[in-house]
Parts: sequence; structure tokens; C-alpha cells
Amino acid sequence: MCGIAAIYAYHYAALEVNREELQTIRDYMVARGPDGKGEWYSNNGRVGLAHRRLSIIDLSERAAQPMSNDDGSIIISFNGEIYNYKELRKGLEGKGYLFRSDSDTEVLLRLYEDQGRGMVKHLRGMFAFAIWHGKKKTMLLARDPYGIKPLYYADDGWTVRVASQVKALLAGGKVSTNQEPAGIAGFYLFGHVPEPFTRYQEIRSVPAGSTVEIGELGANEPESYFSIAEVFKNARMGEDRLTQDEMLEQVREALHDSVAHHLIADVDVGAFLSSGVDSGAIVGLAAEIRDQSPLSTLTLAFEEFRNSKEDEAPLAEKIARQYGTRHTKRIVTEKEFGEDIPKILEAMDQPSIDGVNTWFVSKAARELGLKVCLSGLGGDELFGGYPSFRDIPRWVRAFYLPSRIPLLGDLFRVLSQPLLTRHYSPKAAGLFKLGGFYPGAYLLRRGLFMPWELKDVIGEELAREGLRRLSPLRNIKAAMSPDPGTGFGRIASMEASQYMRNQLLRDADWAGMAHSLEIRVPLVDNVLLQRLAPLVQSLVGLQGKEALASSPRQALPRQVVERAKTGFCTPVRGWLAKLDSLQEWKRIPKLKQAGCHWS
Repeated sequence: MCGIAAIYAYHYAALEVNREELQTIRDYMVARGPDGKGEWYSNNGRVGLAHRRLSIIDLSERAAQPMSNDDGSIIISFNGEIYNYKELRKGLEGKGYLFRSDSDTEVLLRLYEDQGRGMVKHLRGMFAFAIWHGKKKTMLLARDPYGIKPLYYADDGWTVRVASQVKALLAGGKVSTNQEPAGIAGFYLFGHVPEPFTRYQEIRSVPAGSTVEIGELGANEPESYFSIAEVFKNARMGEDRLTQDEMLEQVREALHDSVAHHLIADVDVGAFLSSGVDSGAIVGLAAEIRDQSPLSTLTLAFEEFRNSKEDEAPLAEKIARQYGTRHTKRIVTEKEFGEDIPKILEAMDQPSIDGVNTWFVSKAARELGLKVCLSGLGGDELFGGYPSFRDIPRWVRAFYLPSRIPLLGDLFRVLSQPLLTRHYSPKAAGLFKLGGFYPGAYLLRRGLFMPWELKDVIGEELAREGLRRLSPLRNIKAAMSPDPGTGFGRIASMEASQYMRNQLLRDADWAGMAHSLEIRVPLVDNVLLQRLAPLVQSLVGLQGKEALASSPRQALPRQVVERAKTGFCTPVRGWLAKLDSLQEWKRIPKLKQAGCHWS
């Protein structure tokens, strides 16, 4: 894992690359890559690439970046891991390509020489990279299918600047800080900033599963190469062709394969372990694959949760004993939380109501000397574990007709909101208006505030402009394009492309990277999705969790499967209430509600 930066002064009248600016952008991200740094500049001074290195695969200097091809015409700066790089390398060697290192970076470089922009369709992994082609005078930006790794760019009409972090681009001092209304509105709607927006008008995210090519006329529109919705659309229901045992065996084989690929590293790999099925299954499979080499696992514990249902530690320790891991229970105190709050807010690249748990478990991992940890993130999106898989289809059926009667939804909301807000939730008032179609029902299920509430939170003008630019329902609907054709496929696509991508994966990146820790997510894998999409729709909910729990040869304890879902919780509500330094956050009632997020 690393931090990358690039500047391309494409306009003929643009100033040459300011080396100090590029170095400042790069070195703002020192935590992403404390093991080394590098930079490269074109002879004409109009292009610069830079890199901060966290050594995971091929620890030698031969793998240092930016890396060039033999004649120096193609340069790459890459962040991430390519899990199928050995297979790709073998194919390239068969075509006559020679390699100077054992790194996945060089495989990307050679693959680009061989395939050009189409290379991304062959990759399995988490990645964000910039490739400069000196002969074509183009820079290619690319991001992995799920958006596990971030990549941002700012085009001012003269020069494009690229970095792994929004704050790194700002640190360079040349990017406008004009606020993006869509980013602000999106944060208060969802608790995160929906891509491609950021808080700043000039900075955009390269969309997940997309490439952006920058030429002598500037940045072109992003070009998509992968769609989660399309995978579900093309998947066929497998229950008529396979017995239950056959389905479970296929699930096991696919999960085993993904975990095995995610264990590839030249450093030790650990794992986060809660009391849930997702992380437990990952640990069970990883321990099975490593066999005689014990896996390091760690769990967070809090005095406030001792002997309560939120206490993850006892059951996590039981899982660790079953699989013979070197287990660590890390206690986080209120005092430590208070001391770390300024660091958390500084490391948080974009506003988020989550990520505190990942911050502390990543901190604990680095205290153990780990550079890489596996996480169970993504299991609920893949196996239908969220309540949304149950609730949204019910709402759509119940409110389909009322939602299509003009003005009925608005009338019901206005008349019922005072009563429902007092006794239930302001969201309930929106059921007639939004509940009858999938994007609207998803907004009701996941929304922090409703669109009609924003004017009271951020002001009428900012709310109106933010909603116009964001167009939240259209943004959510885009996650279901092309239409997967089933309720499960639609919800899985929305959850993976909205909540998981913009919240969970982004939080895992900034919180892990703040501690120079690479977090790998075996359940968030494009090859795994393609293998399981035909099956998981027949294994929704508890069946899916049963399949996941039984995927290790030694299945998870029944107590894990039967335990009520709590998530990876922290007692943030009580801690926040005592911190005077967070008055701006505490001003917003919904950010203080009980739960496992900042809220």
C-alpha cells in the first residue's frame, strides 16, 4: 500500500510542474508509505509522478517507484495490491516480456505495454494508479472495481493534479478550496460524501471500476470497465441446477480461493477478529491455508461493554482458540479516545460518521508490528446480511401504488410528519413518497437526514443547490444500472456501490493508512463476486451466513452464527458527550444517537 501523486501541465500555456508542490503533496501522505519515496519528471518539465512506499511485495529497491519501462517512455505510480500478478506475469513472460523485479508494479507496467487501457479488465486486486505514456502524451488514471483504493484529481483547465488523498491535493496549495454543495448535502444525507463528489468543487474522485485518460486537452470523462449491477444481471439463479451441498461447496471453494489470494505478501499478514461470522470465517479459512504458521488476530474491547451483548472479546477469543491463532485483545479507554480525537479528525480525509473502530484496531495492529491485516468487511453486502435486504422489498410492494399518485406522498409527509417525528421517525413520513421504488426505499433505509430536512441543517440555499447537483435518487439509481433484474441484485448493488464504497471502504483506507497498515478485504473481490453472484441470491440472509460460517473445514461455533448482529462497536456516544472540543458535531442531534457509528 502506498500514496501516489502526479501533476500534468497539459495546456501549452501552463506553468511547468512545481517540484516543491509535488513533493509536498507526496510527503503529506508519509503515513501511507513510510518505507521509501520517489519522484520522476519529464524532460520538458510538464509531467511529474511521485510515490510514497509501504513495502509489502518485493521489499527490495528494484520495486521502488515511480517505475519506468525499458526505454523510459512509460512511467507508473501505483497504490495497492494485484493478487493475480503471478498468473499475469507468467502469461507476459510467455509473450517474451522480461522482468527486473518480483513486484506486482512491474507486472502492471508490462501489462500496460501489452494491453494498453484494456489492462484493467485482467486485474484482480485493490488498486489506484497513474501511468504516463510519453510518446502519446497521455496519463491514464485507474481505480479498482469496488473502489477499495481511493484516487482523486483536480483539473483547473491548465493542469491536472492527482493524489491518493483530498487533503494531500490541498496541501500542495494550488487547488481551489471552493466548497462543493453536493458533497456537503451528501454528507448530511448519508453520513459520507458520495463519489465522485468531494467537499471541494475542483476535486473529483475517479469512480470505482473506471479509468480516466488525460491528454493535451485535459481530463476526459471517466470510462467504466466494471459494474457490480451488471455482474448480478448476468448471473443466473443456481438453485435449480445444484443441490444444497453442491452450492455450499462452491461457496467454500470461492471463499478459500479469495482468502488465499489475499494472503499473498512478503511480510506477515494478520486479521481483525470480531464475534461475527464474516471475520470469523476469514480467520478460519486463513488459518486453514497457513496451516503450520499461526495467524495473528486482534479484537477491540471496552470496559463500558464488559459483560454486555456488545462485548466482542469473549466470543472472539473462542474463535481464536478454535483456529489456533496468536490472539490479542486490545482495550481502548475513554482517555485514549479523547487523546486521539484530533488525530482521527486530521487523518479523516473526507467527513465520515464512522471509522473510529477501524482507527483503533489498525493502531493495535501496528503496535503488534503488522503491516497487513485481513478484514471481514463486505460479507453483509455479498450474502444479504443487512436489514435492507428484508425491508426494502417489503416497502416497495406496500407503497408501489401510493408512490405513483401525484402529490400524495408530499401531502402525507406534510400532514403526518409532526406526529411521526414525535413518536417514531421523520423518515416514516416519506414512505408514501419514496417507499414504492428501490432508490427511494434505499434512501429511507440508509439516510441520516431526509432531503426535506436539510434546509434546517445546512440552510435553505445550500440545501437546494446541493440536492440539485447531487441528485441523490439518480445517484442511487445509477448503482442499479444495468438493472440486475432481482430484488437481491438491486439491493446488493446499491449497498456495495453506496454504503460500502463511500463509507466502509473509504474509512478502512484512511484509518488503516494513518497507521501505515494495509487492510485487505477478501469478501470484496471482483472474481469472488462473479463466482458467487449466481449462488448468493439463493442463500440470502441466514442461509448466506450459514454458508459463510461453514466455509472453513472446521465450521464456526454455533454461538457465532446465532449471535444477534451488533457490528464492530465502540461506546462513542457516551465519550462524545463529554468532549467539549466536538461541539460542532454534538450540535446535530442525529450524530449523537446510540449505535456503532459516530452516531
